[in-house]
Amino acid sequence: MPRRIPRTILDRLRTPRRFPKFLMGASVCVLIAGLLSPLSQAVAADTPVAAANDYCGSQCSDILPAGQNGNATLAQILLNQAFGTQPAHADDQLAPYGNLASGYSALTDAKINDFFRDASFGVPADQVESTLKPAGRTDVTIVRDKKTGVPHITGTTRYGTEFGAGYAAAQDRLWLMDVFRHVGRGKLTPFAGGAPSNQGLEQEFWRHAPYTEADLQAQIDSAVANNGARGQQALADVRAYLAGINSYIDASDSGRYFPGEYVLTGHKDSITNAGTIEHFKETDLVALASVIGALFGSGGGGEVNNAVSLLAAQSKYGVEEGTKVWESFRERNDPEAVLTVHNGESFPYATKPATPQGAALPTVGTVTEEPLVYDRTGSAATATATGTSRSATASALSSARRGMSNALVVSGKSTASGHPIAVFGPQTGYFAPQLLMLQEIQGPGLSARGASFAGLSMYVELGRGQDYAWSATTSGQDIIDTYAVELCQDDTHYLYRGTCTAMEKIEQTNAWKPTTADSTPAGSYRMQVWRTKYGPVTHRATVDGKKVAYTTLRSSYLHEADSIIGFQMLNDPDHVKSPQTFQTAVQHINYTFNWFYADSEHTAYYNSGDNPVRATGVDAEFPVWAQTAYEWRNWTPATNTADYTPASAHPNSVDQDYYISWNNKQAKDYTTAPWGNGSVHRGNLLEDRVRKLVTAGGVTRASLTKAMADAALADLRAEDVLPKLLQVVKSSPVTDTTAAAAVTKLSDWVAAGAKRKETSAGSKAYADADAIRLLDAWWPLLVKAEFEPGLGSDLYTAMTANLPVDEAPSAGHGPTGSHAGSSFQYGWWSYVHKDIRAVLGESVQGGLAKPYCGGGSLGACRDVLISTLKTAAGRTAAQVYPGDDLCSAGDQWCADSVNQRTLGGIKHGRISWQNRPTYQQVVEFTSHR
Repeated sequence: MPRRIPRTILDRLRTPRRFPKFLMGASVCVLIAGLLSPLSQAVAADTPVAAANDYCGSQCSDILPAGQNGNATLAQILLNQAFGTQPAHADDQLAPYGNLASGYSALTDAKINDFFRDASFGVPADQVESTLKPAGRTDVTIVRDKKTGVPHITGTTRYGTEFGAGYAAAQDRLWLMDVFRHVGRGKLTPFAGGAPSNQGLEQEFWRHAPYTEADLQAQIDSAVANNGARGQQALADVRAYLAGINSYIDASDSGRYFPGEYVLTGHKDSITNAGTIEHFKETDLVALASVIGALFGSGGGGEVNNAVSLLAAQSKYGVEEGTKVWESFRERNDPEAVLTVHNGESFPYATKPATPQGAALPTVGTVTEEPLVYDRTGSAATATATGTSRSATASALSSARRGMSNALVVSGKSTASGHPIAVFGPQTGYFAPQLLMLQEIQGPGLSARGASFAGLSMYVELGRGQDYAWSATTSGQDIIDTYAVELCQDDTHYLYRGTCTAMEKIEQTNAWKPTTADSTPAGSYRMQVWRTKYGPVTHRATVDGKKVAYTTLRSSYLHEADSIIGFQMLNDPDHVKSPQTFQTAVQHINYTFNWFYADSEHTAYYNSGDNPVRATGVDAEFPVWAQTAYEWRNWTPATNTADYTPASAHPNSVDQDYYISWNNKQAKDYTTAPWGNGSVHRGNLLEDRVRKLVTAGGVTRASLTKAMADAALADLRAEDVLPKLLQVVKSSPVTDTTAAAAVTKLSDWVAAGAKRKETSAGSKAYADADAIRLLDAWWPLLVKAEFEPGLGSDLYTAMTANLPVDEAPSAGHGPTGSHAGSSFQYGWWSYVHKDIRAVLGESVQGGLAKPYCGGGSLGACRDVLISTLKTAAGRTAAQVYPGDDLCSAGDQWCADSVNQRTLGGIKHGRISWQNRPTYQQVVEFTSHR
């Protein structure tokens, strides 16, 4: 199936065919000349800011491609499109980030900052690029360094500090912030254009959080009211931050140096300056937070799909045997799964009840998805637009597959210096401008440097403090449940605790017209969600002869704003002073994340999220009846609050010998919502390498970074599964010449390390290219041939809806798009691994309930593998890599390559594939307060 890059927002600007000719006009050249000389952006100051207390000893580094500067004037956009020129600091972190793929093998501690950037506090006097007093204020200074242009914000008052943070955020990401506040409100297409991908993006996120303005404001009021002095401080910080953003909007508008995308999308006139850039308000930040929470911090869902696949298994095998088959594929608590807390401690959560209660499984064939989009006109009614809507719906209603980010943390007991070392960061995709932005913030009660999501940077969200650093990975434990509400009277009324109650209809009508940035013809549609006390309706079905609506209830629903308190604590040097105080901070974050900590003496881990206490007997995997007996304990519908599991029940640890996380299983008996936590998981790529380092001892920043970088180029299938496949194939002599040649190539690749790596830096060609092509072609063929005959087509199709067969680098990745780097998170590698080992007669813990490859016969299984391998060998590169908007058919390197997906007018070059965090820190603190 062809891989295509969704044309999101201003992707059309990547193809500059209309701009070079346009630039020949004298009037446009005059326009550019004028725009290249905007009015002064702020009052200049002469005194550089001194470094604050810094206990890292110049051993903290970080990197965030493409660059800090995510704003560009109209002139800069036109020049970039026509001639490829880059605004200052727009892409100066891209090359060092990309170069690690070819340079890590020779890495030493002294060379780390060849690939990362110094993350020390402050800016040396000779490295100051600019010093600003935003809006002429005397209580805050923004210093930017020459190398990266990162803002170092220092305030003498709390208000001034946060004002400066808001001003700097708008300087670097105003357009992106505006885009995502509209995504969060379900209003992207009227703002940025009606491209089908824009339609899909707003539909997917609005379905997750169909909030009214009153809902958004209620979140703010609740967060402030329930958190005492910290809640009041958070509100004051937000208001100061917004004042800084809006001050920059006013200054850039009057000075005419605002982002050029506002002109290209028709919001501003390049000649008269007519038009408005809307000020930001408090509820905009909640809308932004709802997008980030949906993308990276909410686990669960997919109970209806689970039920459909269970019923398919029971139909195939009978109830008892079918349930066993389903459970073996689900791998709720697989004994072979790699763990973050690996000391054997158990943290039971969402485990299978001995006697399930309240299950509301649908009658076979009655499930229908609830429509979201109505009344399509114009370009909203095209086949492409409706297809995009189907994809958005499938993504929104499936079990949360949002796992990203990784972490490698080693205790000082195993390091050369005796101090802990961490290499960690969030894997948030690649965009231009990047979703994250860097800053240092120093002021009363604030002392941190690191990354924050644009528009939410009143605090550093991932980074370092004076003598500690922290980061997170998506954890994915189940905080979303599906309820079956029994309908009464008609399809928009339901029984709520015995009373027939009307559903609430939430609507959003969007219309758009063509602009310079997006030539999509005019169109419109209406989005509609029915809300109940148990959350929004997602499906309709019949259960036990009764008509029901399935709803989805998320513990963070109506509570995205609550997490601000935890981030405030992380930035407060008077709060975080130890592993334990770090853990108390992240306990205030209700997003589902794994949090990691390192200082000069200790390491720590904590899994955050509001895990609801479910009623006894409720199986979180399936829909349950919307009845009091099956509700979350002490659930209050008006505020969506309930009892949550205590902090001690969340996986947590201090000073374990090492921690790894790549969205793998957290701990023994802790059920994660996504499928695929079995014997082979990309977390194994880190586990194997870090365990080897720790066993040898003497770990350094360079050696731990090399372990990460080596895993970032590994093909998980080739490293952990392919050797077993080849063992079956070679169990008898391979006499077929085509198969034998393929086996030789694959075997040689495994022996060479099974990497997807260039022959040399910049060659844009892989070593072992034929073997890589073979496996990319073979994997989907062998999985289908191995499992479909035994499962039957209906059950096989249902199971692939729960877990896709493959996630190679060239595949698409939902909201983060293709060319997204992140790979090998979701696939059937564990199923193949367990099944093939069973065929080989090896011991398998938590094996599949039935044999599949060749019905369990080694000879028959070998025949299946050889037959599919021969078919794969006959696939040309053009068939395996059919091309897309960026790559010609057959270009293997390009198909894998990482592209900074345009969310604005500036485009950047591609880099060779790496599977690693977008923002990444390498830290080793030398002392402590």
